[in-house]
Amino acid sequence: MNEAKVYADGFHKSFVRQEDFLEFLRGIGKNSSWVRKRTKDLRLAVMEKGSKMEDAMKAAYIIGGMEEDIIDDTIQSTGLVLKVKGLFYPVRDCAVNTILNRAAISGNGLKKVERNVYARIINECLKVAKGEALLRLSEGKVSAVLGGDCQDYAVLDMEQVFLHAVQYLNQNFCGCTYLGGFYEHHMASALWELSGEDKLLEAYREELMLHDRNAEEMKPVVRITTSDTGESGVNIYPMLLSGNRNDTIALGNPIRLKHKAGASMAGFDSNLQLIYGKYEVAVRGLSELLRIAILNPVNCMMGITRHLGISQKCRMEAVELFKAQYGEEPCTAHDIYYGISEILYMMACDGAEGSRITKMEETIARALSVDWKEFDIPGNIKW
Repeated sequence: MNEAKVYADGFHKSFVRQEDFLEFLRGIGKNSSWVRKRTKDLRLAVMEKGSKMEDAMKAAYIIGGMEEDIIDDTIQSTGLVLKVKGLFYPVRDCAVNTILNRAAISGNGLKKVERNVYARIINECLKVAKGEALLRLSEGKVSAVLGGDCQDYAVLDMEQVFLHAVQYLNQNFCGCTYLGGFYEHHMASALWELSGEDKLLEAYREELMLHDRNAEEMKPVVRITTSDTGESGVNIYPMLLSGNRNDTIALGNPIRLKHKAGASMAGFDSNLQLIYGKYEVAVRGLSELLRIAILNPVNCMMGITRHLGISQKCRMEAVELFKAQYGEEPCTAHDIYYGISEILYMMACDGAEGSRITKMEETIARALSVDWKEFDIPGNIKW
């Protein structure tokens, strides 16, 4: 963990207290800015250890009252600098894909060429690029180069997103409790328990009892995730915490607000008002899994996790745990979905970063909309 150096590309920090989370986002906002430039005026340059550019950049940062270690961190990470008509910005790793997007270039072959050739190829594309670019400058580096035309990226302040969320949740859900949050340069997220809202899960508990299942302790929770680097829209995820371990159970697709022209805090406020109805729909989808009988659970679980694009390591670990707990006898899609959700717990135990776990939550949630019978295949299959 690299919590001491906020400027570092690998920085990530968790927050136990809501006040600390909001205060941190406020500080990030104060140390960040948005700059609009013509895309064709942007150029990439390579910065190497011991180069004249390194010396010049460090001298400029010292004069500007910024840490010269920012330059060292850039050399160790991307080794790239973005030039804009005499101004130089160290490139953070999360900005690289956005620069490629502005240059309208992609392909794995770029990763194989020498860094100077890499920069030259991108610069040739930038020279003929059209439109404006919106640069996100944060903690001494450029964190994103986004579409800057009027119909492109819409800025939604991260601190304001979470302040609005806190106000709405506290006013509309009795017993709302902050459970935790995290910040990485490409994403911020926080989780709240909506305790005291038994009606959110009432229908689901009844379905569990109808199917002779233990309606163990469950808590409705909501995760809100956003980004100012193009990584994520402002997304609201209805979820459950289940059992003694508080296992995370995703409840389908989030309520999304993309950073597109026209997106505003008013739009986010409107989305917050959809949370209650989203729970009703999401819990209904989870309950439907109780009615889907699966005759070949191991094949079904392997097929679905592969379909979702989950890594083989995670797939195999989850399947082995499922077999140890339930065996290979026929079960329901509901059992398998809970088994797949064990991946989230395993990732947390392995110390995975918050953004990886959040992305996996969304990936697993897609299983709620697949045709489970399609993957209920008999026989020995080599996965």
